Amino acid sequence: MIFQYFYARHFKKPIVTHFYFKLKKLTPIQLSILKNEYPLFGKLSDKHQSYFEHRVATFIDKTQFIGRQDLVVTEQMRVLVAATSIMLTFGFRKYLLDLLNTVILYPNEYYSEINEANHKGETNPQLKAIVFSWKDFKHGYNIGDDNLNLGIHEFGHAIHLNASMNNDVSSLVFSQGFQNLTSYLQKNPTLRENLIASKYFRAYAYTNQFEFFAVLLENFVETPKEFKSQFPHLYGYIKQMLNFKFAGY
Repeated sequence: MIFQYFYARHFKKPIVTHFYFKLKKLTPIQLSILKNEYPLFGKLSDKHQSYFEHRVATFIDKTQFIGRQDLVVTEQMRVLVAATSIMLTFGFRKYLLDLLNTVILYPNEYYSEINEANHKGETNPQLKAIVFSWKDFKHGYNIGDDNLNLGIHEFGHAIHLNASMNNDVSSLVFSQGFQNLTSYLQKNPTLRENLIASKYFRAYAYTNQFEFFAVLLENFVETPKEFKSQFPHLYGYIKQMLNFKFAGY
């Protein structure tokens, strides 16, 4: 165990990311949804597709899905929500988040009693739940390069919070990477001005450090070539934090 942490600190990745005694399979309907409606899956190698399918199947098996306001949870909802989480943790050794065991879906924007405002999505550590407006979740995938994706954004918050509360190897790599990212920004005061002037990241990114990461993550996934071209150092930090070394990233 000590060697694993030493390795992670030095090489900024787990020793082993994928190791399974038996790979789980999705149902034919679920697999069809994954292949036809989740573009990143088709970019993976055959080996990585089998690992991705296993992780999506495990997420679905271990997660409670709840529909609100008479919304009926479908296989499409289960697969696309699970795939979004698995995509972001695909470089993690521990890919299921301790912070979450429930997905709550509303048909549209909903009223949150936590802060007395309408929401499209939120992460609720107290309930161990992540919440989405299904309409807005789906909209995030309707246009694949507008850097607006509710699922990626909220799961980004969940990953960030989960890493701050855990000490597994993947959380260590993420937290160390985020500290390096923060330090880089602090040491380069003109970078913030360049970020704002570029208008590449939406203004919401500058709300706080959590929103900054979540917005950067949306851009990282949806427009990686542009991100890497404009801000290669930031791109490198996000890639390192997630151990995101697949599908051409």
